[in-house]
Amino acid sequence: MSSSAFRTVPASADVVIIGGGVMGASTAFHLAEAGVRNIVLVERGDLGRGSSGKPIGGVRAQFSDPLNIELGNRSLRAFREFAHRPGADIELDTVGYLFLLDSARQVSDFEAGVGLQNSLGVPSRMISPEEARRLCPYVSTEGLVAAAYSPADGHARPARVVQGYARAAARAGVTVATHTDVHGIDAAADRIAAVHTGHGRIACSTVICTAGAWSARIGAMVGVDLPVRPVKRQLALTAPLVPPAPRIPFTIDFSSTAYFHNSDDGLLLGLADPGQEEGFDTTWTPHWLELFRAVARRRAPALAEMRTVGGWAGLYEVTPDHNALIGRSGALPGFLYATGFSGHGFLQAPAVGEVMRDLYLGREPFTDIAPLSADRFRHGTGTRPEAHVV
Repeated sequence: MSSSAFRTVPASADVVIIGGGVMGASTAFHLAEAGVRNIVLVERGDLGRGSSGKPIGGVRAQFSDPLNIELGNRSLRAFREFAHRPGADIELDTVGYLFLLDSARQVSDFEAGVGLQNSLGVPSRMISPEEARRLCPYVSTEGLVAAAYSPADGHARPARVVQGYARAAARAGVTVATHTDVHGIDAAADRIAAVHTGHGRIACSTVICTAGAWSARIGAMVGVDLPVRPVKRQLALTAPLVPPAPRIPFTIDFSSTAYFHNSDDGLLLGLADPGQEEGFDTTWTPHWLELFRAVARRRAPALAEMRTVGGWAGLYEVTPDHNALIGRSGALPGFLYATGFSGHGFLQAPAVGEVMRDLYLGREPFTDIAPLSADRFRHGTGTRPEAHVV
């Protein structure tokens, strides 16, 4: 969907969604599908160019937290049906996720996770290092203790998901205003009154913040604390491989966070740099590749010497416990939010779009998302640490 920049925005709306990434697009689609009218989706740049802009996004339900498992599993079903609803080819490749484990503690934690996942309908299982190598021939079994695998997981194209949701939302009447900055939000007493943008004021009673790494700024406009920090993540693409790479799972060395999987005619390589400082810088710096290669020499030696042909840097939107912020402000009921997904936003976006629709309509979501309220940090009601973080 090529969405041209707006000279002016509508003077009023029932709902203004701030942030045109996958979460905003999913929310807009699900609201419009439910019959909500007068929706404006505001994006400061082009759709899906923030945290949703990565070339390939993993989709999985292998988590340690039951809420994340439910959100991931429901989203997997939606991704499988995406060609029919909303109607787009997202290049979903169900190759599975393979976590490589090198300590007894990791094995114990993942065994518990697999048990919980199985109880919630996820077909994950523990496998031997030898089976892991059969699934992914690049893997060296030296030092491996076990692995965790779910054949229902895989990867898809985030940009196609964003465009698919946005096009369907636009067909249903949603106004998509790109290249439109949000400068402020008017709130009187406990009510939202308007959103001020670079292209005009939008009178509204509901704002939904799906601004990703920039969400803390949006929350601050109305005095709602959304503890989201931006952290750069980088990846690289190999040159085309001859002969072609075998079709492999999304493979993760859990101790180092190094990961790799198929991408077009080569492989995509990634790793979370533990020394990466917080900030909004998205400059790709190839020297981080040495961190990946150091891990690869031990865990997947053939990858260490592969020639790369560029890469990409984007932002994770990180919260203190690496779990999302989803809910409605208690002090300002017209302000809703879905942000802080800490690397899991793309894979949870279909389910979260449903949740935001139901919160807006005053319906019970398919699962209780109250534990993901941003208030959990302010009230000390307990954080929800997620162990399966990459």
